[in-house]
Amino acid sequence: MAIMSDRWIREKSLNEAMIEPFEDRQKRAGTISYGLSSYGYDARVANEFKIFTNVDNALVDPKEFSPKSFVDRTVDVCIIPPNSFALARTVEYFRVPKDVLVICLGKSTYARCGIIVNVTPLEPGWEGHVTLEFSNTTPLPAKIYANEGACQFLFLQGNEPCEISYADRAGKYMGQRGVTLPKL
Repeated sequence: MAIMSDRWIREKSLNEAMIEPFEDRQKRAGTISYGLSSYGYDARVANEFKIFTNVDNALVDPKEFSPKSFVDRTVDVCIIPPNSFALARTVEYFRVPKDVLVICLGKSTYARCGIIVNVTPLEPGWEGHVTLEFSNTTPLPAKIYANEGACQFLFLQGNEPCEISYADRAGKYMGQRGVTLPKL
């Protein structure tokens, strides 16, 4: 496996719509940076948030997940309660090539504030908006800024395409749009 450069990411995004919309350069004036970086792409968080709440005393069960566990907000700034989390999605829509695995890491700006961004790997052949989890590990409320950088995606290209891609096996999160809750 090899990590792919900015040139490769640019070519795949402009010629094959790997990332849409695609920002060809880092944007940072007064915002948390986003766009193409040296060996990755800093994606933005959209303004759609599902903030975890326990108003209805719902049980968190990945096999029978209750949407009652969240309140929906469409806002420019999301406030995550202390020791809680919110789900969101990327502004960008990703189409992962069949010979690529994508790993996501949080932005240092959020990490230095005790906010962890969690994303599972984007498998070869997967496409969709990426659902992001923001965990506020602090005892204070925390802000997430919509339409600004949230995390960095790193693209690892294999020596050959995988035998069975996410698309080939019709993965349950294929083509997701918007913030997607757990599915069984």
